[in-house]
Formats: sequence, C-alpha cells, structure tokens
Amino acid sequence: MMKLLKIYLPVSLILLLISSCRKEDALGDVSNIPGLGGDTWAQGPIDKWISDSLTVPYNIEVKYKWDGFALEQLDKTVVPIKEPIVIPLLGSIKKVWINPYTAELGSGFMKTYIPKFLVLAGSAAYNPDGTALAGQAGGGRQIFLLLLNYFRNKTMPGYTLSDTVVQKETYKTVHHEFAHIFDQTKQRPFDFDKINQGLYSSDWINIRSDAEARSDGFITPYASSVAAEDFAEMVSTMLVEGKKGFDRIVNGITGATSKRGTTAAQAQTRLRQKETVIVDYFKKNWNIDFYSLQARTRTAIEQEF
Repeated sequence: MMKLLKIYLPVSLILLLISSCRKEDALGDVSNIPGLGGDTWAQGPIDKWISDSLTVPYNIEVKYKWDGFALEQLDKTVVPIKEPIVIPLLGSIKKVWINPYTAELGSGFMKTYIPKFLVLAGSAAYNPDGTALAGQAGGGRQIFLLLLNYFRNKTMPGYTLSDTVVQKETYKTVHHEFAHIFDQTKQRPFDFDKINQGLYSSDWINIRSDAEARSDGFITPYASSVAAEDFAEMVSTMLVEGKKGFDRIVNGITGATSKRGTTAAQAQTRLRQKETVIVDYFKKNWNIDFYSLQARTRTAIEQEF
C-alpha cells in the first residue's frame, strides 16, 4: 500500500491535492522486518524517547537515520528527516493515532495490530507522472512516512495555522494505512463496495479536485480508484476531520449533476451510506464505537493546533 500525493511547490508553499495509496501485499510476519537490531550509533535523547514512548510500550521500532534500503526508494532523491522534528512528529502521531485507539480498547489491542516498524524521511519521493510518494505500508508490518520536514505543530518554531495541511495529510496517512490492516484482517462488507459500484476507475489521477470526486460520492479522488482505497480514505478522512468536519464535507456537496450523471443528493446519500457501513463494521467486527474514536481523534488533533 502506498500513499501518494499530487503536489505543487510554489516557493515555500505545499499544496496537497490528491491522496492515494496502492495495495501491495497481505499481512506479513512481523518478525521479518529489516533493520531491527542491526543499526549502530551513539544513542541519544531521540532514541531514549522512542524507546520509552514507542518501543517498550508498543514494540515499535523507528528508523529516522537515513537508509535508502529501508525506505525502498533507491531510484529517487529523498532527504532525511531533520532530527529536531523527530520527537514532536512522533509525539503528535502518538496522540492522534495510538492514544485514541488505546483509550477505546486498551494497549493490548494496539500491541497486537499496530505496525512494528516506522521509517521516517524528510521529503517526498517524486514520480514522473507528477505524483509524489508521501507514505507507504508493507504487509501490516511497517509504515514509511515522508514529506516530514514540513511538519509543524504548536510546540515547534515556525508553526503557523496554515501549516496544518501537511500535518493533516500525515495523520491521514497513518489512519489510512491502519484502516487497510483492519480491512485485511476482517474484510469490509460487500455492501460498501456496492454503493459506488460501476464508478471505480484507474483514471482517478485525472480527477482534479476533492470537490469533483465528491460530486460522485467519493471522499477524495483516489477513493474512486478501487473499493479498498475508498474504504481507507473514508475511515481516515472521517477520523481526521471529525464528525462536524465530515458533515460539512457531505452537506457542502451542492450544484449541478456530475459528469457521470450523479446528482448532489445522490452523492450525499452515497457518502452517508458509506459512513453507516463503516460505523457498523467497526462495531460488529472490532467492538469499536467509531463515533467515540472519531471524537477522541479529532479532539487530539485540535489540541495539537
């Protein structure tokens, strides 16, 4: 699975337009992770924080020193994450991803299902087609996060409210990839796939905006690629935007019929149907109150900014 962004870089501003990821493999053996225990350098405050906050309580290893082999992007120019960003970034991700699930289900749940290896990089990995890799997951074992040198929160110098577009994409990446782990372990119901049946297409990259995708009942352009990505995009967007934010998105769909013949009312109905299926899926399959999880996640995000 990958998380791609179609991005434009006018001077210092990053505009994130299209998000996606691609399914690559099934859940793998978490013991077979390259690099665990194989790196040697003088351990410092960053390593101690990672050990105390992630490795000991959740058995998560983090690679922030540069390693092109671990990142699996040897054919692209990718820069390392700046070390002053590492702790604020990981602390923020822990608050908006790990802590809400732990509060709902206890630490045992996250110890069981959370990917065990995080790889961090400072820039995106750019592709010839104009997309840029900003995140990637492998077999439920590891998550690669890129574009992190632009991450800021209120604890960091240079933070401004307008920076949150990058932060939200980072949060959406981890929640998106985690949604795939849920789906791979206990597959989403086929009722979800039927809602937009016949409208999924590999031509998603030519959808120019979220608004255009939403006019057909897709939460983002990449959600229109295949049902599995639609599911992950819905889960991540609902969690990161919160209930009020998601409601604003749905209620904001107005205007003319889409190019593919979907009315605004039909588009709203499809997104509401997907919301209902997701809430029901999490309750029946995982005993998770999705709206409670959503509220915890959104509250944590608002506290970050």
